[in-house]
Amino acid sequence: MKDLKNDLFLRACLREPVERTPIWLMRQAGRYMPEYRELREKAGNFVTFYKDIDLSIKATILPRKLLGIDASIIFSDILTPLESIGVKFEFREGEGPVFLNPIETPDDILKLKSFDKNDVYYVGEIIKGVNRALDREIPTIGFCGAPFTLAAYMIEGKTSRDFKKAKAFMYNYPDAFKDLLDRLADMLIEYLNFQIESGADAVQIFDSWGGYLSPDDYREFALPPVKKIIKGIKRDYQPVIHFTKGVAGFFDDMITSGADVYSVDWMIDLSEVKEKLNGKAAAQGNLDPIVLYASKDVIREKAVSILNKWGKDTGHIFNLGHGLMPDMEVDKVKYLVDVVKKESVR
Repeated sequence: MKDLKNDLFLRACLREPVERTPIWLMRQAGRYMPEYRELREKAGNFVTFYKDIDLSIKATILPRKLLGIDASIIFSDILTPLESIGVKFEFREGEGPVFLNPIETPDDILKLKSFDKNDVYYVGEIIKGVNRALDREIPTIGFCGAPFTLAAYMIEGKTSRDFKKAKAFMYNYPDAFKDLLDRLADMLIEYLNFQIESGADAVQIFDSWGGYLSPDDYREFALPPVKKIIKGIKRDYQPVIHFTKGVAGFFDDMITSGADVYSVDWMIDLSEVKEKLNGKAAAQGNLDPIVLYASKDVIREKAVSILNKWGKDTGHIFNLGHGLMPDMEVDKVKYLVDVVKKESVR
């Protein structure tokens, strides 16, 4: 942490004094950037892209160079470690990930292999390369998908509007489903520890589909493996960020996971988040990404509103409630970053 030129993000995560609110954006390296599209074209397909160390380093550092954000999140995917345990998938244009051997019965869970961090060596090299390329200007964030989100993909076989197959499996085979979540938690502990060992300054756990559960099911299935992961992470100063999309219905449960930072979407008021955290953890979020399709006046108004809801206290990292989208305008994204930097000065 001492070697960082700009450690605002880490200080806010750890609720230490800051001169202004730090900002980074989920999916900040993406197709809305012409420079990213050039790199993607060189790679040919998405899996080749995130496995190519040189191209992934270049993609990761683009937002720092083009937007001036305060933290870099490595260019990778939440599905990356699944290949190591025998899960086969491919990314299809217009469909996203499609699993070639989805889990259909409890016996399929028993066929999963043990995780080997050597299978994802390139992730460690990307982290090291980003730290070199940016000369430690800003922190580097590693990440993983949460067990429930990964399990939902593995059973559903693709993305879904309701994850009907995955949830039906959960209800019909609850013990087997919990076994799968536990196996994934063990894998992700190793995976995140490997990222920290490689030089990640923070790690984020993405539970993209946890909001598809009822509060009772969230407490029973999704939350325990996340708690296990956070408890199993070996770290010095590195904060852990826990993000669950659709969290408004069970925020009180989510904040028992043991994370240092809770990242929230736009469906919960940030002043309520601050009140519930009561200085015991930091918060990240929570601008609706669709605001970036509006005028700059609206973007400024919505960003300032979020800043005002938190106030001048430390412990807030400005971010979106979900990721940037491919058809957004770079100019408006850069404007948001500039507004947050200017309007949040202490």
